[in-house]
Amino acid sequence: MSLENKVIWITGASSGIGEALAIQLSTYNCKLILSARNKENLISVQQKCKSDQTLIKILPLDLADAGSLPSKVQEAEALFGSIDILVNNGGISQRSLALDTKLEIDRRIMEVNYFGSITLSKLVLPKMIDRKSGHHVVVTSVSGVVGSPMRSAYCASKHALHGFYNALRAEMYDYNIDVTLIAPGYIKTDISYHALSGDGTPHNKLDAGQANGIDVNVCAEKIISAIKKRKAVAFIAGAKESLAVFLSKFAPALLRILAVKVQST
Repeated sequence: MSLENKVIWITGASSGIGEALAIQLSTYNCKLILSARNKENLISVQQKCKSDQTLIKILPLDLADAGSLPSKVQEAEALFGSIDILVNNGGISQRSLALDTKLEIDRRIMEVNYFGSITLSKLVLPKMIDRKSGHHVVVTSVSGVVGSPMRSAYCASKHALHGFYNALRAEMYDYNIDVTLIAPGYIKTDISYHALSGDGTPHNKLDAGQANGIDVNVCAEKIISAIKKRKAVAFIAGAKESLAVFLSKFAPALLRILAVKVQST
């Protein structure tokens, strides 16, 4: 699939995977809409992009503010006339034991990671159905397949995304609308700094997994490849995470034993 002239809307575009994805996509002569909460950071990313700045628009939004999302979708569709590819990348992580995590934090993570993403997808679907074309790209995680200690709410939100979008893919087949699940493992970003602890305060640490993770630009390249190939699922992970995915399918009992021994922070 050619990305030329496609209108691509990326959430979580102010840093990490979203930022790298925006910069690389800007070389494909497509039209970009960049969204996140921080307008200043979005402007910074916009300026790093390599294409004509008129082809790159910023649209600040907060995925946790459900009431604002319908109007944000209207704004996004008005910028270039349509949304060809929605990249649901925005989200937050967690670093705390389930027992120590306040229920309000579980709800907050689900609101951002799950409900925020599916709300945007539901809102852009009608026009995609009318055109019989469109693509939903969802950045989930290996944690959407394998449960990890200290990430119970995060894993729950990512598992939920897999369930929803696998069902959506089947429902949209006759409308020529694609769904691609991107499941990264450890990627070298600042996600662990902003991860929520049990009381909602930032974790504020760079985890060893993130520090030694796959380069974010390599991750972005692989995401773009998966989009162009219209893949159903793309795992972008190191050896350990890939092994965990394999064991989850073929040796779940062994994975449960190994998971107990995982030292997570």
